[in-house]
Amino acid sequence: MVSFSYAFVLVLLFGGSIANPVDPHQNKLDVNHKKPLQTFRPYNVAHRGSSGQMPEETTAAYLRAIEEDADFIEADIVASKDGHVICFHDVTLDATTNIADRTEFADRRRTYEVERVNMTGFFVVDFTLEELKSLRVKQRYDFRDQQFNWKYQIITFDEYILIALYADRIIGIYPEIKNPVFINEHVKWSDGKKFEDIFVHTLLKYGYKGKYMSEDWLRQPLFIQSFAPTSLIYISKMIDSPKVLLIDDTTVYTQDTNQSYDEITSDGYLAFIRRYVIGIGPWKDTVVPPIDNYLGPPTDLVARAHALGLQVHPYTFRNENKYLHFNFHQDPYAEYEYWLKEIGVDGLFTDFPGSLSNYQECRMPYTQKGRTEPPLAGDGKHAEE
Repeated sequence: MVSFSYAFVLVLLFGGSIANPVDPHQNKLDVNHKKPLQTFRPYNVAHRGSSGQMPEETTAAYLRAIEEDADFIEADIVASKDGHVICFHDVTLDATTNIADRTEFADRRRTYEVERVNMTGFFVVDFTLEELKSLRVKQRYDFRDQQFNWKYQIITFDEYILIALYADRIIGIYPEIKNPVFINEHVKWSDGKKFEDIFVHTLLKYGYKGKYMSEDWLRQPLFIQSFAPTSLIYISKMIDSPKVLLIDDTTVYTQDTNQSYDEITSDGYLAFIRRYVIGIGPWKDTVVPPIDNYLGPPTDLVARAHALGLQVHPYTFRNENKYLHFNFHQDPYAEYEYWLKEIGVDGLFTDFPGSLSNYQECRMPYTQKGRTEPPLAGDGKHAEE
């Protein structure tokens, strides 16, 4: 069981807001006494927290993931109407909140263009932080446990960071700059600042800095991710922390540069982007395209990325049968075995970090307290040269 400041957790779990309750440099957040991040095996990245069990991107989901020995807790970052950055996956509130029951907001329904497609719903950019905090969230998928629906609220980027900093071991964070083109179009900050500026300012405020495997990075581990390459290039001038370019289906086009991900995964583009990123985060079916729900022949994407010194952190691994290809015979451990042993990736985004932790403890146990070894196959040595 992970030990946290009791008052801190109570406030977060039961609806309070403590965007910046303490000076992040106070001793209670000092990491010198904490068990360090493991670096000798692929990273266990809790996708939106332990989202297979708890409503995603909530305090409860992140605390559960930490209890389940995740290395990193992952979050999607968007912005409210009044410029606050929050943890929420969609640009609309419809799928995972009780917005439909809030009749006072009925006139906020809008249609906007998002990544070249018209979408209709209740958009986060049309609500203030106070209004967003008044909502409650639910489990995204109806085939998962529904008992925690409506118990938790949306949290801020600051609150997410503090969950990691208050843990009794070193927990990495893995925030995504989500839909930056859309956010910058609809949310305006003073002095010409952009969404990316606010995002980086928040990280710097809490002391995040340092290249991969540096002393600073090991004290406060961080990967910054985005599907928008221009956002990652832009922030590279402001923060030296490692960055990961997310990769969608190869037929999809990037929101900012209008390039297909087929082009994004070409040798030429990977050679270019490695100057700014330490790795790529591809959709797993882009790495191993399925055929009639069986695994097809793997592409050479992982090998080409590793040849350029890039790490590969594919997404998203889920325990349910509907997400497991027939080859794995309804066994999520068999899927982990295939990706970690056969494909040789450097980390996994999973909705069930406890399952991945159990698998790794069986196969690659954390036998030495504080063990730290050199980076994995994709060591990012070319990144940000």
